[in-house]
Amino acid sequence: MMPPEPTMRAVEPPLFGSLKRFLPYLWPADAPQLKARIVGAMLLVLASKLVQVYGAPFALQGAVDGMAPGTDTAAALVLALVAGYAAARFGGVLFDNLRNTVFERVGQDATRRLAGQVFAHLHALSLRFHLERRTGAVTKVVERGTKSIDTMLYFLLFNIAPTLLELVMVLGIFWTKFGWELAAATLVMVAAYIAFTRWVTDWRAKLRAEMNDLDTGAVAHAVDSLLNFETVKYFNAEKREARRYAAAMAAYADAAVKSENSLAWLNIGQSVITNLMLGFGMGFVVWGWSEGRFTAGNVVLVSTLLVQLFRPLDLLGMVYRTIRQGVIDMAAMFDLVDTPAEVVDAPGAPPLLVSQGHVRFEAVRFGYDADRDILKGIDLDVPPGSTLAVVGPSGAGKSTLARLLYRFYDLTGGRITIDGQDIALVRQASLRAAIGIVPQDTVLFNDTIGYNIAYGREGATELEVARAADGAAIGGFIASLPEGLNTRVGERGLKLSGGEKQRVAIARTLVKDPPILILDEATSALDSRTEAEIQETLARIERGRTTIVIAHRLSTVVDADQIVVLDAGRVAERGTHAELLRKAGLYAEMWARQAQERAAALAAE
Repeated sequence: MMPPEPTMRAVEPPLFGSLKRFLPYLWPADAPQLKARIVGAMLLVLASKLVQVYGAPFALQGAVDGMAPGTDTAAALVLALVAGYAAARFGGVLFDNLRNTVFERVGQDATRRLAGQVFAHLHALSLRFHLERRTGAVTKVVERGTKSIDTMLYFLLFNIAPTLLELVMVLGIFWTKFGWELAAATLVMVAAYIAFTRWVTDWRAKLRAEMNDLDTGAVAHAVDSLLNFETVKYFNAEKREARRYAAAMAAYADAAVKSENSLAWLNIGQSVITNLMLGFGMGFVVWGWSEGRFTAGNVVLVSTLLVQLFRPLDLLGMVYRTIRQGVIDMAAMFDLVDTPAEVVDAPGAPPLLVSQGHVRFEAVRFGYDADRDILKGIDLDVPPGSTLAVVGPSGAGKSTLARLLYRFYDLTGGRITIDGQDIALVRQASLRAAIGIVPQDTVLFNDTIGYNIAYGREGATELEVARAADGAAIGGFIASLPEGLNTRVGERGLKLSGGEKQRVAIARTLVKDPPILILDEATSALDSRTEAEIQETLARIERGRTTIVIAHRLSTVVDADQIVVLDAGRVAERGTHAELLRKAGLYAEMWARQAQERAAALAAE
């Protein structure tokens, strides 16, 4: 049974800690051209704010004052000021869009770097991690996290930083032209706006996190259900699955409604603060005009500057929410990045050098849980070029041997050697390059037959793929297909039969051409006729290779050089087929039982 999916983020992460982790993607040390783009974009930000704060508002103020009764300003000058106002407004739009064009490569490159790092790390994690996590949930976390980096780059550089710059400029103008009162009131308004926005947004973040968890759970369930489409059909569980998904979506909808309703209260509160400030600022200047201190154009200047300041402030709530959510999404993804790999290469580990392919298991102990051993001191010796069969009842630890030889897990005791080299002390990549496997359940990529066969070795040529297909006795079948090797196999290879998938797996192993071969229940899921055909193919590819056959059906291993019977994590018996039958022990008992089952099956036909 699949363990319950753990919540990716138990608590909301600290904002500045996540931003500090994020900085290397903002300013990549090994990409000077990207740094130059960031500097250029920031210069365009500065130019935009200069024309927006000192150009447009003052030009409009001059035009209004020039049109006031009692002035002798020439109409041409007023027209020039109006033209300057329009040009300044256009300049702001021009600089903003040029800034976006210059910066776009930075955001895309940061996303690419982060996505590549996370994807590579996921493949570096242990098999235990992937068995305990749902693929749909993990991919959703990665998708959200990688998308958030581009958004956060944009808002941090082109909203928060320019807004702070504009605030400083506006406060300077208000202080010098209208006195400290207006500057202080503006500063108080901005502080109140930020405090209110943060308070409400922090409340909304909890609602948003709950909504994301429910969304992740719904998507994970949908992916899991669709991947198990056949199982759902087997048990007439379509309505059951629909009810479970509907319940998950209903919970998500309730959380989404709460989140959206809270947004309305946030927008109302922000509007109250900004409009109170606009009314006070314009009223203050009107009072000064009545006292003869200010001109009519000053009212226009103040209202224009405040409205321009409010525009990014109105977005600041959305920006803060987006950044806050981005921090949550990135922190969940960084949790994946920070998950340590359970199996790592030893420092300075050399590559495995296979000269003969002599495999030994020496007093091997292992358990998936620390308090329960699966293997309890296993000793196996597989001479070069020989075939060792491992049999035994379910749960005896047969398939665990294959996972340990591939070093998907580290041992809790003993060691495994290949040609005298401890596999825990060599590079994992070189170890896995020396081993080929035909698994019980062959899962293929949703690509072509040719791609799946060539996957055995990077750079395999079409001729090598064709030879491997012939060697696996699937070449004729592929030739009969309209698209040949370019035929797509469907998700997990579902368009192929069990026997065809097994032959593709065999061909893939032939392309790899490893000195050590593992056959892990390679025919147990097939019918008797297909099994016999594939057994002949397997017998051919075993020649000249050190082979470990893990089997449930004893009829498939009678020709093995050595047969080991596992029982409860220990070697119960070992010998050839004939020797084990003469011992009249566990193997002989299993053989007799399976013979009776075969006889009963034949009688029933």
